[in-house]
Amino acid sequence: MAVIEVTDLRKKYADLTVLDGVSFSVEEGEIFGILGPNGTGKTTTVECVEGLRRPDGGSIRVLGLDPVKDARKVREQIGVQLQQTQLPENIKVWEALDMYASFYDDPRDWRELLEEWGLADKRDARFGKLSGGQQQRLFIALALVGNPKVAFLDELTTGLDPQARRTTWELVKRVRASGVTVVLVSHFMDEVEELCDRVAVFNRGKVVAIDTPAGLVGGEHRMRFTLMAGDTSGVAGLENLPEVIEVSREGNRVIVTGRGDFATAVTAHLARHHVLVGDLRLDKRTLDDAFAALTGRSFE
Repeated sequence: MAVIEVTDLRKKYADLTVLDGVSFSVEEGEIFGILGPNGTGKTTTVECVEGLRRPDGGSIRVLGLDPVKDARKVREQIGVQLQQTQLPENIKVWEALDMYASFYDDPRDWRELLEEWGLADKRDARFGKLSGGQQQRLFIALALVGNPKVAFLDELTTGLDPQARRTTWELVKRVRASGVTVVLVSHFMDEVEELCDRVAVFNRGKVVAIDTPAGLVGGEHRMRFTLMAGDTSGVAGLENLPEVIEVSREGNRVIVTGRGDFATAVTAHLARHHVLVGDLRLDKRTLDDAFAALTGRSFE
């Protein structure tokens, strides 16, 4: 069942078109990723879905409700961790949770959240004294204090060190395991591959693809090798192999793109034609490659 439905969403600021016909749906119980470089409309989209911005066109339904007309009902059922979330330096952890709980009619017991998210020993610590990872755990707890059905997590791991990022990933998985649908906004490829069931790829205010991370990447792989001395004419026949999609050559360096068990087919072909190669490497296609193929530009 779709808990979020976005159809032909449009938004402009003066003469700048930020969203140009964005459409997607989010299914109950999934981690849905919104992926794209900064400035592609990701955060504006999420803020419209949350009811924080009024779109210029299109329709949005969150749990069957209009986030503008039914703003209060929507806020009661969603949890939000904004990209620029910040708290006063001197507010204590328990004070922040108690304050956020007061915004809801039927909040979670914030004392339970302290235990669940490993913050019990930081109960009286001031926000400014928390590490980056501890602050992110607090932000997740704040997003969950209202007992939401859907949680929005926007650029959750920006600025964290690698260990803190991976710890935060495990926390996101725990959010979904608790029965909460998660919308994750990110510009990190590895994060989306690790966490998301499906991904909407944004580029210049449009959704250019929606699929699983594996589906976006596809079954393509690349083999790279260097031609050694001797007869290399057998390379010319590689593009005729059914498993091979493309062959490119620059000097004595060759890149073969293919699908399925193309590596076996390529190496067998080279052996039959007595082509000697070195520095052979097999690369899996990445989300960066998929993004470049979809948009015609690198992911920056």
